[in-house]
Amino acid sequence: MHDLYPSRHAATPEMLERHDAVVHGQWTGSAPISELQAAQFERDGYIILEDLFSDEEVAFLQRAAGTLLADPADLNAETIVTEPRGDEIRSIFEIHRQSAVMARLAADARLADVARFLLGDEVYIHQSRLNYKPGFRGKEFYWHSDFETWHVEDGMPRMRALSMSVLLAENTPHNGPLMLIPGSHRTYLTCVGETPDDHYLSSLKRQEYGVPDEHSLAELAHWHGIVSPTGKPGTVILFDCNLMHGSNGNITPFPRTNAFLVYNAVSNRLGKPFGVDKPRPWFLADRGEPAPLAVESGPLIEAAPA
Repeated sequence: MHDLYPSRHAATPEMLERHDAVVHGQWTGSAPISELQAAQFERDGYIILEDLFSDEEVAFLQRAAGTLLADPADLNAETIVTEPRGDEIRSIFEIHRQSAVMARLAADARLADVARFLLGDEVYIHQSRLNYKPGFRGKEFYWHSDFETWHVEDGMPRMRALSMSVLLAENTPHNGPLMLIPGSHRTYLTCVGETPDDHYLSSLKRQEYGVPDEHSLAELAHWHGIVSPTGKPGTVILFDCNLMHGSNGNITPFPRTNAFLVYNAVSNRLGKPFGVDKPRPWFLADRGEPAPLAVESGPLIEAAPA
């Protein structure tokens, strides 16, 4: 397959043109988001969905997240990533297959229907995880485009995927919230440096390859600015697969937790990685023939056991 988005090959970074649409669906009055929201996603590469879930549903999701964090011995050890210099949990991957509640959240129509509209296709879960940034010691996530990694290391061919971060704790300006460069999704920034084997073993703690260069990041930030969406638990931050994003460390006493769901179009199934010989493992990228997500409606509490 011809590589439309080559990266980690050249000695210097490049800013390449995006070859894919941002909004693949045609907006009508029956769309799951407003026309203004669709336009914002097209322009900025992200939108914020508020008040999707009741207080009871949010509390239900928080209890499920607490169970995952409290009982890691019951989880697949491969899916657990700890902080770079400690044993505090940083991320738990494949949560939609390790928690009935998270599986139900991923399939919920309030999320999945938005993904299906924006991607213009049936969808499946490419990756899921619970991100935890503990108080005082939660480390930063450096700037990156998810698509660059998914393309180079997983074999995702086109920019037809998106992420949803479901906030399970209040995100304030102080506890290391997500930072975005709005509009950066229209530029594919290549990275420098050949990817070592089994790069994921270190990159999930601290990424050294697939990291944008500072000069290009500064240009993107000067062109577009930086935003830090905050919100109460239950808020959903939805962003394009190629949007440049990251987060600062958390030195407050207030931890930050979110359920992170990646929806990919079934027509955008993974192939051979474009920059490495060995694809990343199963819990980071759903490979093979994807089955369309069976979308479910109704309250989360009634549909999934605690």
